[in-house]
Amino acid sequence: MIRFILVALTVVLFLILSIPLLAVLWVMDRFDRQRRQRISIRVIQGIFRFILKLAGVQITIEGLEQVPKDRAVLYVGNHRSYFDILTGYVTVPGLMGFVAKKEMLRYPLLKTWMKNVNCLFLDRENIKEGLKTILAAIEQIKSGVSVWIFPEGTRNEGDLLDLLEFHEGSLKIAEKSGCPVVPVAIMGTAEIFESHLPFIRPGQVRIRYGTPFLIKELEPAERRHSGAYTREVIISMLKEMEASA
Repeated sequence: MIRFILVALTVVLFLILSIPLLAVLWVMDRFDRQRRQRISIRVIQGIFRFILKLAGVQITIEGLEQVPKDRAVLYVGNHRSYFDILTGYVTVPGLMGFVAKKEMLRYPLLKTWMKNVNCLFLDRENIKEGLKTILAAIEQIKSGVSVWIFPEGTRNEGDLLDLLEFHEGSLKIAEKSGCPVVPVAIMGTAEIFESHLPFIRPGQVRIRYGTPFLIKELEPAERRHSGAYTREVIISMLKEMEASA
């Protein structure tokens, strides 16, 4: 329980004490948006690394050398834990933002930081609003900022290899922007927290970045069902990771 208390206290104190910094970043955004983005991501990466250290999490990163460094990409990952987000932010190169559920907009300071690190908010119940988020993600990638999505739509609480069905619309971000898709397989995050709420227990997390691909270069059947195709790629990656554990 002590780890949970320390992590929760860290989050609360950071949000409160960072109010002056948020004001500075707000002003900076009017003159130099890219600088504001770079500073924001460094701050969040720093606090996330501190939280991961408090939680006793060690991360093994695989395949990062395959991720393009000269252009924005669409990261597509399996989702089992809030710690997936921390793991993603501290390991990816360059600017990146997650597609988050719109319910996160309820939390004033948290939503401000999420916007500062390029997060987009998806209304899963409103098709029209969901389309607006997809279009915003396409524009974000065209501006040079990568996007990370969890096409399962929610955390998968079942077996690691039994991924929920991927929402095909999520992959439209890559199809319409022409950016590479980077499949991402994560294992070990649920064992840190969700498997034994409310306790946080130390553990090993593995994250593997797969071979990027362009949707337009897939076979016609795979291109029509790019979500299902990406899901199978990630399942194969997870199986390989389990086999080598």
